[in-house]
Amino acid sequence: MVKTRMILLEFNELSPSLIDRFMNAGQLPAFRRLHDESVVYTTRARERAPYLDPWIQWLTVHTGLNHDQHRVERLNEGHTCDAKRIWDVVSENGGSAWVCGSMSASYRPGFRGALVPDPWTTKVQPTPASLQPYFTFVQRSVVDSSDERAAMSRRDAARFARFMATHGLSAGTVAAIVRQLLAERRGRDRWKRAVLLDRLQFDMFRAHWRRERPTFSSLFLNSTAHFQHLHWRDMEPHLFDVQPTPEEVVEYREAILFGYQQMDLLLGRVLTMIDGDTTVVLASALSQQPCLAYEHQGGKAFYRPRNFERLFALAGVRGHASVAPVMAHQFQIEFESADAARAGAARLRELRIEGRAAVVAESNGSQVFAWCPITTAVDWSARLTTDADEVSRADGFFSIFFKVDGIKSGMHHPDGLFWIRRPTAGHCRVEEPVALDLVAPTLLAELGIAPPGPMRQDRLPVASARRPEADRRRMTA
Repeated sequence: MVKTRMILLEFNELSPSLIDRFMNAGQLPAFRRLHDESVVYTTRARERAPYLDPWIQWLTVHTGLNHDQHRVERLNEGHTCDAKRIWDVVSENGGSAWVCGSMSASYRPGFRGALVPDPWTTKVQPTPASLQPYFTFVQRSVVDSSDERAAMSRRDAARFARFMATHGLSAGTVAAIVRQLLAERRGRDRWKRAVLLDRLQFDMFRAHWRRERPTFSSLFLNSTAHFQHLHWRDMEPHLFDVQPTPEEVVEYREAILFGYQQMDLLLGRVLTMIDGDTTVVLASALSQQPCLAYEHQGGKAFYRPRNFERLFALAGVRGHASVAPVMAHQFQIEFESADAARAGAARLRELRIEGRAAVVAESNGSQVFAWCPITTAVDWSARLTTDADEVSRADGFFSIFFKVDGIKSGMHHPDGLFWIRRPTAGHCRVEEPVALDLVAPTLLAELGIAPPGPMRQDRLPVASARRPEADRRRMTA
């Protein structure tokens, strides 16, 4: 039986350089405290683009396997990897787990605890089933905004409200929701809405953790990653050729700092709720950097279907059972058979806009993963055409697609945060980056559990956690 406890804070894509900048400016007191009480590492993922995405690297964190081993490349594919996650190994060793929103999550028979998948997952259901109202609300809030059929029903909204009322909803979160709604009624700050989901997720996480005190817990939060993707240009306009407007700079200049500060508030609450037997780990799996590769074309734009049925009718797609938006411009279609999926993908690939492919579609069994590959500006009069079935059809591009707000200005970077605060709360900073696939065996070792194959059987070297900052050690993985 595992006797210690661990909380893994999965603060997606936080940047080591930005967090140092903000801490040194005195703007992140809880992060500063955690940093000064932790062994501080920087992880480095083995992968590079196009395999540098959070649904790939978080699976490495959870399984200890790199992409060439786990083979997951897209959102909503975590269930295809049957490798043991950290929480599966903890369960096998008599412990319990609470997995709250972790990316590409799945669980094996014998899992002991509770799990809510990430909102882009459709193949893994929450366990226990009593968590379904929360998962349904968050999933529709995050991924269904482009599907006109998927508006939140009053019944689902009411189920969610009843759920949160009995699962930790705090007065502070209620007040934040009210402030946000009032600001939006005045036409302000709609972009700040993303942090409300983080607050709701934290409230539920904290309530369950206090009630069950599981051996291993994970909490995934994503709002700051979203701000970095959209607003790095507004924070550091001097780096970019495409300049934001003065109004955009005023509105969004501190959007990224705002995200870090909101996570700082939640981190402070974690540090007040733990006891002397709990290790707190902060990880980001990867990070972000300024996205400058598309400046020559005016930045990187995204286009996403607003009406899937109209898209499928134009393309002549038949035999589809369901469609789920994924992230940004991507979507996944479930077909009645593998043959129908292959035919549907071929028809989608026939779609053209001004002679260019309008949709990339890849079939895998009965599923099709698709997206619009266009990243440049599209004229409002542009037509979407197809010659499938040797019959020419056309429709307005913007009758079927819409441009996602903003121009991407942050892109992924392989380095990530990895801080371990043991109950002894000593500090050491390791300067050399360490391999991301060492995180899982290291966390299991912290819990006194031997890593299973095919995880690496070594762990990060045990740093001296009581050395002063001036006596830093240089260590390699």
